[in-house]
Amino acid sequence: MNKKAIQKISYGVYIISSKSNGKLNGQIANTVFQITSEPPTVAISINKENLTHDYIVNSKVFSVSVLSKSAPMSLIGQFGFKSGRDVDKFQNINYKISNTGAPIILDNTVSYLDCEVISAQDVGTHTVFIGKIVDCDVLSNEEPMSYAYYHEVKGGKSPKTAPTYIQQEDNTKNQGKSEKFLCKVCGYVYDPEKGDPDNGIKPGTAFDELPDTWVCPICGAPKSEFEKTS
Repeated sequence: MNKKAIQKISYGVYIISSKSNGKLNGQIANTVFQITSEPPTVAISINKENLTHDYIVNSKVFSVSVLSKSAPMSLIGQFGFKSGRDVDKFQNINYKISNTGAPIILDNTVSYLDCEVISAQDVGTHTVFIGKIVDCDVLSNEEPMSYAYYHEVKGGKSPKTAPTYIQQEDNTKNQGKSEKFLCKVCGYVYDPEKGDPDNGIKPGTAFDELPDTWVCPICGAPKSEFEKTS
């Protein structure tokens, strides 16, 4: 069975956030879809191991921040490759508290949905939460980021708790003149042909030419955590 066929389904890139006992947390998700128009409802799929899952179960509310194409990888890394059990993900983040009390990301966000959970379905490793939209708005006219754009243009990877995660193949046999380097922490691959424009690294910059202060744009790991893949 070729699971890459599943990746042909279209997805977006969102930050799902919630609250619990006065605390806030959020995570990157790619599975958000509308269920009904009246009343307006949407469904999200959240891994049971994630702290955001616990917050949604406890508070019965969640928000969806739809990220724009211009959203930096550092933002995706903060909410997608770090745990709210270890860090405050909302530190230094511009956000507001919604009507339900769930936080909404204001920068690099195209629109948001504020939802109350009306149903939940256990699907094994994940729970599908169905939420009634109690408030929503458009914050920007920018184009939303698709999951394909995140992977193909931004060079992003899926965390192991993502519903679309597929174990990466061994890339050590890659052919080509440009040497790519893999982040051993999150799986991000630095491609010299693409560089890291979000952090001022121009296309054509070899890994060895990166400044010592450069870190993985997704998880913040230093250069020492990278290994050659070609």
